[in-house]
Amino acid sequence: MRRKTRIRLRALLLVAVGVFIVLTGVGTLVGMPWRYSSGGIAIAVLQIVGAASALGIGAGIAWLGLDDARQKQ
Repeated sequence: MRRKTRIRLRALLLVAVGVFIVLTGVGTLVGMPWRYSSGGIAIAVLQIVGAASALGIGAGIAWLGLDDARQKQ
């Protein structure tokens, strides 16, 4: 009983962290911070790549949490 609760809690935490990172990436893309940077096109490209990679990393973490919960049941 305790082990199942621990596994579910860990999976829920992984999914929550993944969703938070995805929302952070979406917020960065929607907020378009590159409009306000004076570093030029290179800084803008780095910010877009960083936000897009946050989306991928967050989705990967959430997927790992869901996959972990499915395998342990």
